[in-house]
Amino acid sequence: MSRHPCIWMGLGLSTLVSQAQAAWDVNMRSGATEVSRSVFDLHMAIFWICVVIGALVFGVMIYSMIAHRRSRRQESANFHENTKVEALWTIIPLLILIGMAVPATRTLIHIYDSSESDVDVQITGYQWKWHYKYLGEDVEFFSNLTTPREQINNQAPKGEHYLLEVDQPLVIPAGAKVRFLVTAADVIHSWWVPELAVKKDAIPGFVNESWTRVEQPGIYRGQCTELCGKDHGFMPVVVEVKSQEDYAAWMAERKAEAAKLKELTGKEWTLDELSARGEKVYQTNCASCHQPTGEGLPPMFPALKGSAIATGEVSGHLNIVVNGKPGTAMAAFGKQLSEVDLAAVITYERNAWGNAKGDMVTPKDVLDFKQAEEATQ
Repeated sequence: MSRHPCIWMGLGLSTLVSQAQAAWDVNMRSGATEVSRSVFDLHMAIFWICVVIGALVFGVMIYSMIAHRRSRRQESANFHENTKVEALWTIIPLLILIGMAVPATRTLIHIYDSSESDVDVQITGYQWKWHYKYLGEDVEFFSNLTTPREQINNQAPKGEHYLLEVDQPLVIPAGAKVRFLVTAADVIHSWWVPELAVKKDAIPGFVNESWTRVEQPGIYRGQCTELCGKDHGFMPVVVEVKSQEDYAAWMAERKAEAAKLKELTGKEWTLDELSARGEKVYQTNCASCHQPTGEGLPPMFPALKGSAIATGEVSGHLNIVVNGKPGTAMAAFGKQLSEVDLAAVITYERNAWGNAKGDMVTPKDVLDFKQAEEATQ
């Protein structure tokens, strides 16, 4: 009976060790695509080749040190200019390198073959969000982080997908070859989804290509892996893979939304409607720099509350929001946001935090401003 506590302690320790081993996962993931599995298989093959080489080399070293130790009064052999030894340690590594190069080259050729795609998506990195444009479909949108600021500021418990959740994921069809054309609008970013084995730098002025084909529907998460500024860690990537039927329905819905957004440009808006929409646009695109309270983080991110811009001439406010301010962190939102959202956010900024200008900037005002600028260029 006295041994029973020891047995239970042993069982408990065994359970803890097995749980720790289960959690200790440092290997690559095999992924969800043919390419990712090819990369994983190549990685494991070369890993085991290195293990065998290491075991043989260290085995011979350990044996030599034990069998030919000084206490046994062994005389060292002279291998200087030994033709057979020279040939062996040249030919064997050469054969090993060839054996590793053949599958590696085959995998690389497969990775870089982005021809004959079914869907083409242009991916553009911005500080700090992604823009997706489906070429030939007239569908495009921005994908922004949706993790609440309370979680980021440690004022609320972290969610399951902390810093890896967005308002609009990239949606692609299962079983289709999807080509990605990756670039950037400001600084260098990097679009990475590990389970798809896709990681491409987004460089301003350059377009890099990659592709994927995912067999099963699901959600796959990644993030920007290039240090791209203040909110680099808040720039996730979410890819949602839908069945062919669900993807077709989603695409039809997005096209209908795009057509509806164009109609909104000519709608008669009220101040309250624009301000309500503008608050959402502001929280998504502006609050990380200028703060939800509009007080900013001077001197880099000036306050909008009571500022000369938000309480001055409408034309000046339009100009800085549409065109940005060169040499500062203020980005140009003219191509990032629709005329409706530009009008809404400017209206909100001019009437929030006690600014109370009573001004209403309509989508037509924004459109006229853009057309006037184009005419003078």
